[in-house]
Amino acid sequence: MPIYEYRCENGHLFEVMQKITDDPVTHCETCEAPVARVFHPVAVHFKGSGFYNTDYGTSKRKRELEKSASSGADKHDAKQADKKSEKKSEASPAPAKKPD
Repeated sequence: MPIYEYRCENGHLFEVMQKITDDPVTHCETCEAPVARVFHPVAVHFKGSGFYNTDYGTSKRKRELEKSASSGADKHDAKQADKKSEKKSEASPAPAKKPD
């Protein structure tokens, strides 16, 4: 049977174990004031294919991270910088020579 939490207008909190088919509690056990059921958020975990696979490590992902860590991030950044400078030099034309 589920346990439901209630709060009265005067701030009293209490829990009641009752069946789903039972009528909800309407008055506080302590002061007989009207009550409202207290709802709490539920933790949800999305697992399986189709969700963010980077959130849950796989053996392939683990190998990739170990490989990048052993090669060093600075080497990777330097390679990227070299590629960018090559592209810039290819895209910009050589300066024109002045006729003599």
